[in-house]
Amino acid sequence: MNMLINAFEDALILIFSADSDLMEILLLSVKVSFAALAIAGIFAMPIGTVLAISQFKGRKLIVTFLNAMMGLPPVVVGLFVYLMLSRSGPLGVFELLYTPTAMIIAQVILIVPIVASLTYQVIEELSKEYRELFASLKISPLKAVFAYLWDARYSLLTTLLAGFGRAISEVGAVMIVGGNINHLTRIMTTAIALETSKGELTLALSLGIVLLTTALLVNAIVMSIKTVAVEKGCV
Repeated sequence: MNMLINAFEDALILIFSADSDLMEILLLSVKVSFAALAIAGIFAMPIGTVLAISQFKGRKLIVTFLNAMMGLPPVVVGLFVYLMLSRSGPLGVFELLYTPTAMIIAQVILIVPIVASLTYQVIEELSKEYRELFASLKISPLKAVFAYLWDARYSLLTTLLAGFGRAISEVGAVMIVGGNINHLTRIMTTAIALETSKGELTLALSLGIVLLTTALLVNAIVMSIKTVAVEKGCV
C-alpha cells in the first residue's frame, strides 16, 4: 500500500515538474490523435450525411456495415495497416511503418466508422425537418450536405468527441504499426503498457493521470461549447 502511495506522489511530482519525457509523450499523443480525428472527420461526416439524406440501392447495407465496423478490433486494424506498410506490402515503398504517420492511419481507420455512423444518426433525425424544404427549393445534394453539417455542427461535436476518445485511448493498433519507439512513436497508452510491464509505476501512473485529465478536459470544452450554443439559440 505504501509503495502505491509513494508511486502516486512521485507521479504527481513528475506531472507538476513538467518532466521532459512526459511532455514529449503527451504532445505526440495529442498530435497523433487530433490529426487522425481531423482526417477522419473530413471524410466520415460527409459520408454519414450522404447516407442520411440519400436513397439508393445498397444504402442500408452500407449503414449496417459501418455500424458493425464501430466494434472493429484494434489489433486487426493494426495488422492490416502493418501488412500494407511493411517493406513487402503495397505501400512499403513509402517507408511509413514505425512512424507517427502509420499510427495516424491506423487511428483514422478506427475512427471513420464511429464518426460516420454517429453523424448518420444525427443528420437522419435533422433531415425529417428539412427534406421537404430543400426539395421545394431544389437545393443541390452538395449544398444540402454542407447545410446539414453546418446546422448540426454543435450536435456533431459529441460525435467528434467519441472519435477522439477512441483515438486517444487506442493501444493495440498503434503498438503494432508504431512499435512504441522511444522519442519517436511512444504515446501515452503504449508507454503506460510498457512501463507497467516493467514495474515502473511512477511514469505509468503519471501518464494515466494525464490521459484521464486530457479526456475530461476535452469533454468539458465540448460540453461548454454546446451549452453556450444552446443558450444563444444556435441549437
